[in-house]
Amino acid sequence: MSQLATDALVEVQPATTTADAADDVRKARRESLKPLVLDALVPTASYYLLSKGFGMGTMAALAWSSVVPAARTVWGLVKERRVNGLAALILTANVVGLLMSLIAGDPRLMLAKDSGITATVGIAVLLSVVAGRPLMTAALKPWVTKGNAAKTAVWERLSAERGRFARLERMFSVLWGLALFGEALLRVVGAYTLPVDTMVWLGGAIAAGTITLTMFVSGALVVGPMEKLVEAGAADMTGR
Repeated sequence: MSQLATDALVEVQPATTTADAADDVRKARRESLKPLVLDALVPTASYYLLSKGFGMGTMAALAWSSVVPAARTVWGLVKERRVNGLAALILTANVVGLLMSLIAGDPRLMLAKDSGITATVGIAVLLSVVAGRPLMTAALKPWVTKGNAAKTAVWERLSAERGRFARLERMFSVLWGLALFGEALLRVVGAYTLPVDTMVWLGGAIAAGTITLTMFVSGALVVGPMEKLVEAGAADMTGR
């Protein structure tokens, strides 16, 4: 009887350990995605929910959706003594949107004003690369490391080495910065050269097409190679 109990414990213990490890991975993944959710997804979703879902005015929706990124930016400056790049970027885009919302009258100018927000984000992303702190890294890192502690450690090491990995990291932000700025420029040209009724639906199609194409290109040129480098480094760390 004692032997049976011992055998049962031996059989059950690995399953418990595996479950704990899976919980740790899920927790780490949630933590790695938290900045992206709080700094980008929540403000963006709030704006569309308030403006499209509840019929709130553009200025009011932009103002209320700026609360979280504004708080996160101030918290980073006061508590951590650094600028939360992604939160500050969303906040800047919302401020530009508020200023552009003051423009009224010309329907073509109203169509082009959304491009001012996108162009601001694109320029900010490109400038962040020049400054050595690529803003899109906050969105890229969780998808490459998947919340895995070993992969995160490898990411930090490879990024600090300033080799191929760091170049790929910068390239990701460059691709998105150029795509956003180019999309904004294309929509401005369309707003002043095509019929207004056409640009009402074509503007959204241009934005969706740009995002889809950039995701595909950046995935092939940057994300895939970075995942391979991180996985190889993690395998070396674990001795596999």
